[in-house]
Amino acid sequence: MRIAAGIEYDGSGFSGWQLQAGARTVQAAVEQAFATVADQPVRAITAGRTDAGVHAACQVVHFDTNAHRSDYSWTRGATSNLPEDVACLWTRVVDADFHARFSATERRYRYVILNRSIRPTFLARRVAWERRPLDVQRMQLAADLLLGEHDFSAFRAVGCQAKSPVRELRRLDVFRRAGFICIDAHANAFLQHMVRNLAGVLLSIGAGERAPEWAGEVLATRDRTRGGVTAPPEGLYLTGIIYPAKYELPSYPEPHLFW
Repeated sequence: MRIAAGIEYDGSGFSGWQLQAGARTVQAAVEQAFATVADQPVRAITAGRTDAGVHAACQVVHFDTNAHRSDYSWTRGATSNLPEDVACLWTRVVDADFHARFSATERRYRYVILNRSIRPTFLARRVAWERRPLDVQRMQLAADLLLGEHDFSAFRAVGCQAKSPVRELRRLDVFRRAGFICIDAHANAFLQHMVRNLAGVLLSIGAGERAPEWAGEVLATRDRTRGGVTAPPEGLYLTGIIYPAKYELPSYPEPHLFW
């Protein structure tokens, strides 16, 4: 039997999603929790691995098990066995052809920037901070140049293991909400550090260091060394994974409900 689950976590205290020897990871916490409920080992397959410090409003995983539990028991049982910075939002029995990673048709992220001269306090590990005034209109002009299907080699981590650097960036919106600036990025899939590298370029442009056209020039180089700094992980949130309607998975809350 295959179970799909929606997982929410504050990534501040984790070394990322993926299992790592001697490190605290979200995957280890999730597998331990579901294994306790199932009374047998569980291996969780995720829709996308997040880096250290990155958060998720709804990560999606699946696992196979012979244990029979109700959705309520899987959800409540897992959450009661998870640390306080992780929760299971829902569980569903799914068809055997469902795969958390390969069945997904779109990934959605939001990057949140506190744009003020004074550093954050209680939001320190939950937002990025930029003291320089940012011009949202310049950032959006640059973002528009990156939409579509492209080779995003200039925006991938040096150690990225993806076989192809080609991705379809379907949405890249920049907007201000009170003292925060948000960047919403939707794509069929993302390369390692891609959203943070996109944010880094947009931050440089918003601060007036570069012209909006620079974003397109960086893209064309296909050279990571030309792409500027990688924005910090604290402001990045995985906001949703989209799947075909046939799987009947729960819909996601709009990001404005939590930012």
